[in-house]
Order: sequence, then C-alpha cells, then structure tokens
Amino acid sequence: MSTIFDCRDDSQLLAGMRHARQAIGRGELIVMPTDTVYGVAADAFAPAAVQRLLDAKGRGRDQPPPVLIGSKETLAALAESVPEPVERLVEAFWPGGLTIVLPAQPSLVWDLGETLGTVAVRMPEGRVALELLAETGPLAVSSANLTGQPAAISALDAEKMLGDSVAVYLADGLSKDGIASTIVDATSLVRRGADAEPGTVRILRDGAVTREQLQEVLGDLLEPEEPHDAEHVHAEEPQDADS
Repeated sequence: MSTIFDCRDDSQLLAGMRHARQAIGRGELIVMPTDTVYGVAADAFAPAAVQRLLDAKGRGRDQPPPVLIGSKETLAALAESVPEPVERLVEAFWPGGLTIVLPAQPSLVWDLGETLGTVAVRMPEGRVALELLAETGPLAVSSANLTGQPAAISALDAEKMLGDSVAVYLADGLSKDGIASTIVDATSLVRRGADAEPGTVRILRDGAVTREQLQEVLGDLLEPEEPHDAEHVHAEEPQDADS
C-alpha cells in the first residue's frame, strides 16, 4: 500500500525522503513535487523501473520520460556535448522550468524508451526535489498523471490517478503555478562534421519559460516561430520532471 508523506512537516520529510530513496533503490516508483507540476519518478538507469513508469501512466516507449538532475554539472555526464549556447540556457534558467534535449552520451547504459539517441534533461527548483536528486542521482520523471489527464498539482491528485502503482508519495502543498516546463531541442547545435551548418534551438513545447525569455539569451539561435508551433508536444512534464 502506498504512503503519502507531508514534506512540510520536518519529521515526515525525513521519513519520506528515506522511504523514497529506498523505493528508488528497489526499482519502484515515487511521486515527488517539482517547481512545475508533480512528477512520477524512477531510477533512470533501471530499465525495468522506467518501463514501470511508462506502464503506470499508460504511455508507450515512443514517449520516453525526461531526466531530472540535481546539479548543472551532471548535464555534461548525460549529454554527448554541451554547446556554449546551451551553457547560457543552463546559467539563465536552471534550476527552473526549462527542459533541454541534446544527443545522449553514447557510453550511458540505460533504456528510457525510443529516444532516437537523445536525452531531455532538466534541473528543477525546490528543496525536496534537489535533495532527493542529490541522493539518488538522475531520475526519469514524467508528470504524475495518467496520459491524457491533467497534470497533478498535488500529491493527492497524483494518488487518485496512479494509486498503488507508486510506492511513495512526497507531498509539498500545491504546485506553484501548475505550468509544465518549456522543452527545447538543442540537438542541432551539436555539429556532425566540420562542414555542418550552424544549428538553432527549436521550441518543442511552450511552458514555464517564455519564448521572449529564450530569445533574450539565444538571440538569432532561437528558431523563428512558425504557425505549426502552436501544436506542441502534449504539456506533460514536470516534466516534467516534466516534472
């Protein structure tokens, strides 16, 4: 049976973090608060746990979860390379509501689904999320809801949808604004050969970080808005992580 811990109570926070770490270590799922929406999390390096996450949400392997990290430095370990414009994005918006898609480090042994060789990474804001990530390492995290349902803005919302498929729920009140992270594709900034054309950054999903904010940091490296841009990826991270 699942347990909900109210992390606003110090005694429950300590117990909840301990149980969450143990659950992650066993390959189970947890729900955690982030600065965007609540996320359902699994050990990013445990393929069975990641599959359990996808199954709990009703998602296929064609919708791989983003990865949340606890420090900016961890990005270099997960991505093949970190271009200078991405470093600017990280400096400006991490920790915060921006998920960045880059080519994944080829040496990584993991299976997030059909990623096509990429990884979507975010460093969230918030004490509970960052403390947990510091102890567990990178977590595969998607919004704590069933696919097609609104993202959870409280642990109770998440529990109603995910139930006993999640071992531990960490509650920290309502999400600040309930807006999922912005997702940007920066894969084209990683050049494939000396003659490759300079790439641009494309917005895959509008969210917590606005186009105007991205433009201030990237300038002409931000791909111009087009009419189809309104048809973004379904807003589902804490995303995510995303969450």
